[in-house]
Amino acid sequence: MENLSQEKISQRFVRKRVLYFTKYSRLGASSRMRSFQYFPYLAANGIDVTIRPLFGDNYLKGLYNGNSSLLLIVKAYLMRLLMLFTVFKYDKVVIEKELFPYLPAWAEWCLKIFSIKYIVDYDDAIFHNYDLNPRPLFRDLMGDKIDKVMRYSHEVIAGNSYLAARAVKAGAKNVNVVPTVIDLSRYALKEHTVHSPVVIGWIGTKSTFEKHFRSIKGLITEVLEKYDVVFHVVGVTDDLGLGNNVKYFDWTEETEVGLILNFDIGIMPLKDSEWEKGKCAYKLIQYMGCGLPVIASPVGMNNEVVIEGENGFLASDEKDWLTAIEKYITAINIRKEHGFAGRKLVTEKYCLEVTQDWLLKILQYDN
Repeated sequence: MENLSQEKISQRFVRKRVLYFTKYSRLGASSRMRSFQYFPYLAANGIDVTIRPLFGDNYLKGLYNGNSSLLLIVKAYLMRLLMLFTVFKYDKVVIEKELFPYLPAWAEWCLKIFSIKYIVDYDDAIFHNYDLNPRPLFRDLMGDKIDKVMRYSHEVIAGNSYLAARAVKAGAKNVNVVPTVIDLSRYALKEHTVHSPVVIGWIGTKSTFEKHFRSIKGLITEVLEKYDVVFHVVGVTDDLGLGNNVKYFDWTEETEVGLILNFDIGIMPLKDSEWEKGKCAYKLIQYMGCGLPVIASPVGMNNEVVIEGENGFLASDEKDWLTAIEKYITAINIRKEHGFAGRKLVTEKYCLEVTQDWLLKILQYDN
C-alpha cells in the first residue's frame, strides 16, 4: 500500500460516488469476498456505492447446477453496455476482472480515451483464460487482452504477488496488493478436544474437488480405512465415491463457518499449474480463521499463508500428505498449537478488519 500522510488524507478525503462493476451478485464467492463484504464499511466512511453485477443469482444458480443460459448472458452484456453510459456520474469506477469476458478490451479502451480512471481488481489469473487458451487463433487474437485491461487502468488491485507481478509486466501505472480476506467477526475459534472420529474437512465446489483431488483421492480413501477418521465435504452433495466415512454438506453463506468449525483439520490440495498460482488461498484463510491446522499443496499463495511446522504443513506428494495427516490425527497438542498460530496470522494479515482501511484509502484518495 502507498503510504499517505494524515495531512494529505484529511485534505483529499471527501464523500465519493463509486460505481462497482462486479462480475457476480453476492451469491458469487469472488464478488462477495472482493467487493460486497466491504460495502457496509465503505458506506459508513464516505463512499456511496452503486453496484452493477454482470451476472445475477439466476445465472449463478444455473451455472452451479451445470446449466448455462445464452439468453441470460446476452441480456447481461446488453445491460452492462447500457450502464457504461452512466460512468461520468461517478468519482471512481471499479471493475472486477474485466467488463465483457471473452470479448476484446474495447470497452476498457473507451474508458481510457474518455479519461475515466478505472480501478480493476483481480483474485484469479484470468489472463490465462486467454494466453493459455487451447485454441491457437483465439490465443493470437486475445492472448494479451487482460494485459491491455491492466495497462489502460488507473490502478490494479491484485489479490497476491503473482497477479501483481503480471500487472507490473503489463505496464499498469499503479499496483496494490490487497489479499482476499475474511470478516473475522463471523469466525468463532475452534475448541480442540480429544474425541473420535477426527474430522478432516474441505470446502469448495464439485468442479474444484474433481480438479484438485485427483492426486490424493486414493490417499484419502486409505486414511479413512486405516484410522478413526471421517471426511466432511462442504459444497458438494453428490457422492464422490470416497467410501462410507464421508459426509456431504450443502453450502450456504449462513452455515459455512459452523460447518468449518466441525472440522479438526482443514485441507487444500491444488493442482500445480499456472492458473493455480493466481489463487488467493482463501480456503486456508477460512480454516485458519476458525483456528484449524491446515495441510496444503505448495502452490502459489499457499506458500505464503502456510508457515511449515508452525500453522500447518505443505505436502508435495502422497508421502507428505500421509505424514502430515498422521501427525495431526495422533497429536491434538500439535493441532492446537498450529490452529492458534493460524488464527494469529489471519488476525494480523488476512482479515477484513485489516484490509478495509486499505481499500477505503484507494477509493477516497484523489491520485
